[in-house]
Amino acid sequence: MFDFLKRYRKAIYIAILAVLGGCLLLDYVPGCAPAAQWVTPPVALFLGLAFALTCSQAFPAFNKKVSKYLLQYSVVGLGFGMNLQESLKSGSEGMAFTVISVVGTMAIGMIIGYKLLKVDRDTSYLVSSGTAICGGSAIAAVGPVLKAKDSSMSVALATIFVLNAIALFIFPVLGHWLNMSQQEFGTWAAIAIHDTSSVVGAGAAYGEEALQVATTIKLTRALWIIPLALFTAAIFKNGGNKISIPWFILYFIIAIVANTYLLQDFQPVSHAIAGLARKGLIITMFFIGASLSVDVLKAVGVKPLVQGILLWIVISVASLAYIKLF
Repeated sequence: MFDFLKRYRKAIYIAILAVLGGCLLLDYVPGCAPAAQWVTPPVALFLGLAFALTCSQAFPAFNKKVSKYLLQYSVVGLGFGMNLQESLKSGSEGMAFTVISVVGTMAIGMIIGYKLLKVDRDTSYLVSSGTAICGGSAIAAVGPVLKAKDSSMSVALATIFVLNAIALFIFPVLGHWLNMSQQEFGTWAAIAIHDTSSVVGAGAAYGEEALQVATTIKLTRALWIIPLALFTAAIFKNGGNKISIPWFILYFIIAIVANTYLLQDFQPVSHAIAGLARKGLIITMFFIGASLSVDVLKAVGVKPLVQGILLWIVISVASLAYIKLF
């Protein structure tokens, strides 16, 4: 059966995308909006994962490129649904622990991976970087500075990707089980989940306020890519390498400022842009899920995955304790 599915995987891929897109468009058809409510980020991710693991990857280059840029455009679009003062308040409340957690995660990650599990230095450093800041974006930025091999980059990215897929499903469930408020969950998701895509997806699944808090804190946290890359260049004496800066974060901030001060009399426009961004995010979740495959899982290996899981547990428990106590 799997051979049959793999043979027609491109057609199945296109069909799933068409169904998802069609369901999302139902929101704009009077009387049909409730029919589209089942299409959520976790559902889209599950469909992507189910497709990849049964049919294998289809259009991998297209899938990777579109997921990257659609996520960035969607995050910028979400900025048109946010207020600057409220965002600054949300971001400042999680800033203190952000600083501590970034430094602490890097240190603990290297101890667990490089010292205890004997994961090679570059892979261990990249997994720690992805966990500490913003998943694949941090790995992509730090890898060239570190002069990491393609194999180390692939293993680190696959490790983070697998854990992100898991996080998008379990974090909203844990949040409700722990009776967390929207503010608490948004802060926790931004700190404990690696990649921006899964943070935004988990926040959207939990609630509107959680989405705004999670997005703001996560993108503030993502700015740590720059000092981490500079630190990496200094420590490993690779100062001549280029540092990749995620410019979409700047555009996200510009969108928030524009919505707060320039578009006050054009709120329907802002709401329309933010609504399209949420739909783009849902489609992005499918692309991300469809990027996983059995080959990717095999490439991860046991030790890097164990490092990622242990480090993830440490940062999740520590950040949850901080949020509940302070």
